[in-house]
Amino acid sequence: MLRLVCLALFFVLPSIAAQDNYILGPGDKISIKVYGQEDLTVESFLGNSGEINYPFLGEIKIAGLTVKQIEHLVTKGLKEGYLIKPNVFAQVIEYRPFYIHGEVKNPGAYPYNPGMSINQAIALAGGLTERASEDKVFLFKEGNNTNQLKATLDTKVSAGDTIKIDQRFF
Repeated sequence: MLRLVCLALFFVLPSIAAQDNYILGPGDKISIKVYGQEDLTVESFLGNSGEINYPFLGEIKIAGLTVKQIEHLVTKGLKEGYLIKPNVFAQVIEYRPFYIHGEVKNPGAYPYNPGMSINQAIALAGGLTERASEDKVFLFKEGNNTNQLKATLDTKVSAGDTIKIDQRFF
């Protein structure tokens, strides 16, 4: 039994840690809950404005924040005249996609998972084509489509990133 608990923690803790450092952006779906206050539960996709509508607080900008920062922001807002000691919990329910194109079998947008590598992204895209070069892998970080970074199959991918796999010469 202890072995199962340790194994579960091995897989869950990295995911929780990755979510704590994850910066939210348009396309993410977030859930915010306040313990004992069901009417303050909100699930929302984050649009291009970077804002969500939250009860009592109105429009709040959450793009560019981490989950912990959102919890702090909502807690602070609810303390100002609404609740004495709110217990706020926020989590990302659905991450914005990453994109992959070039020499993969099924290019397109795919759901992001924290800690994902380019090799895992290629697997989601059906694998490499016969013409693909494992040495000509490039990564465009979200918001910077003009600067391609040389990458390897072990390079970590972030939500919103674009991966390009070039052809090899025979």
